[in-house]
Amino acid sequence: MAKVPMTTQGAERLREELNELKSVTRPKISAAIAEAREHGDLRENAEYHAAREQQSFCEGRITEIESKLADSEIIDVTKIEPSGRVIFGTTVTLYNLETEETVTYQIVGEDEADVPAGKISVGSPIARALMGKNEGDEVTVKAPAGDVDYEIESVEHI
Repeated sequence: MAKVPMTTQGAERLREELNELKSVTRPKISAAIAEAREHGDLRENAEYHAAREQQSFCEGRITEIESKLADSEIIDVTKIEPSGRVIFGTTVTLYNLETEETVTYQIVGEDEADVPAGKISVGSPIARALMGKNEGDEVTVKAPAGDVDYEIESVEHI
């Protein structure tokens, strides 16, 4: 199976969530199940069924995170020599040639994407159009609303 790229920050957030699930959430759910068992008949015990459902979601998320971390290739862009070329993990400042507005995006893994926070997925139309281009290049992004022309103002390794 091919490795999925992930930034060091994205991997750290997943590790923190995994730690929280294993050390805090899982014990709380186990305690809730034990308490619900003490209430008697499990067939008609809504608290027990709710706690078991929570346990199922928690264990599923733990498995999902462990799988994502195992299948990821963690890339620390700060350790790569800046070349002015857009690669995974770089922060790119773009100048919209039509609206004359400037936007800044960091190219991150699929699970890390958060457009309002300026993080776009490596698989997004903008990132695909930018990959491999250099500072000063003009790029046409084929967006759902139509083609958008940008100029790459800067490429940073932060």
